[in-house]
Amino acid sequence: MSAAKNKTRCQWVANGNDLYVSYHDTEWGVPAWDEQTQFEFLILEGAQAGLSWSTILNKRDGYRAAFAGFDPEKIARFGKRDVTRLMKDAGIVRNRLKIESTIGNARAFLEFSEKVGSFSQHLWSFVGGRPIQNDIPPHGKVPATSPESDALSKDLKKRGFKFVGSTIIYAHMQATGMVNDHLTSCFRHKECKKLGKG
Repeated sequence: MSAAKNKTRCQWVANGNDLYVSYHDTEWGVPAWDEQTQFEFLILEGAQAGLSWSTILNKRDGYRAAFAGFDPEKIARFGKRDVTRLMKDAGIVRNRLKIESTIGNARAFLEFSEKVGSFSQHLWSFVGGRPIQNDIPPHGKVPATSPESDALSKDLKKRGFKFVGSTIIYAHMQATGMVNDHLTSCFRHKECKKLGKG
């Protein structure tokens, strides 16, 4: 444990709790090629809008329980009673627009899968099918958007997805390893870079 504490990490995780540090060390920036992980982060990043990531991370289990283990087919069948129930659920962010958008996004996700095919493959096509490697120096500025997130955001909006602005989508890309934004001083930078080579 002491060895883990002594590792150099990205600045945003410096004052985080164990859950936050674990997320940084094991998930953030790891390429997610599967539909399930991409859909889960689509929900979580949308829920984060206007809030801190730590808030969402601390409620992740609550989201898993409230939204059927992030199963899009089950979520797509949610109706008005479910929205009312979820508005009383302290385990998630009780924002009606975000709750309704999650249900709508599940439906849009299923429609995309039926008409086009792999949602994950589609997202990855916006970065050429492999992670963008940003070599950000220790005190460099991490981007909030990119031309790729702008294009993907526009594409998803056209397909009926909500809470998919460019900033949210860029955070999604960071989380799912579509872009490696670990600082070059962070021990995870090289590790994630290797993962991106497939």
